[in-house]
Amino acid sequence: MTNKVLMIDDDENICRLVKLNLEKEGFQVLVAYDGESGLDLVSRENPDLILLDIMMPGMDGVEVLRQIRKDRTTPVIMLTAKADTFDKVLGLELGADDYITKPFDTKELTARIKAVIRRTGQEEEDSEVVRYDNLEISLANYEVKYFGKKLEMPPKELELLYFLASHPGKVFTREQLLRQVWEFDFYGDSRTVDVHIKRLREKLTGNQNWEIKTVWGVGYKFEVNE
Repeated sequence: MTNKVLMIDDDENICRLVKLNLEKEGFQVLVAYDGESGLDLVSRENPDLILLDIMMPGMDGVEVLRQIRKDRTTPVIMLTAKADTFDKVLGLELGADDYITKPFDTKELTARIKAVIRRTGQEEEDSEVVRYDNLEISLANYEVKYFGKKLEMPPKELELLYFLASHPGKVFTREQLLRQVWEFDFYGDSRTVDVHIKRLREKLTGNQNWEIKTVWGVGYKFEVNE
């Protein structure tokens, strides 16, 4: 299921940046640049989550939230350049589900969105879970279970394992893994991938049904043994 996010914010540059990043994560993103247009889209499009700026000309975000909460329980994350405690408390009292202050990191915003959607039951439970014999990787909960026990694993190790396990049998170069998992083009030393692979192998010992395999001269793949 593709989650539909509506962003109501008068800052076109921020809207463009957030839209680009959320679409890369698989969300459908709608944008309104003022409160009135935003309320119209809420009625017509029935979004799964709303990102709502507080400081807008005309109808501000607080009033938009009041109107939304008259007849809808749609999750709302408030966005504002103000760190004013009063605004935060007011937004939460009116029924906002979360609150983030500008400038924000787009990865943090994405994580907040996913967390709110999970809490409000809008996201399918297994949409970001990969399972193999004795292994379960949940990107939604950032959790790995191995032989039924939870493994402590830093985020990038988990993301690397999830990515490889989501593409069984496919070989990826170190540069491709850096782009997909670390999300940047890397020029020079790519040994960080080797270090993470080594740590994953140390934690995932004792299994015979699958392995993270080195393809010499190329990179790595997640291989499921027949």
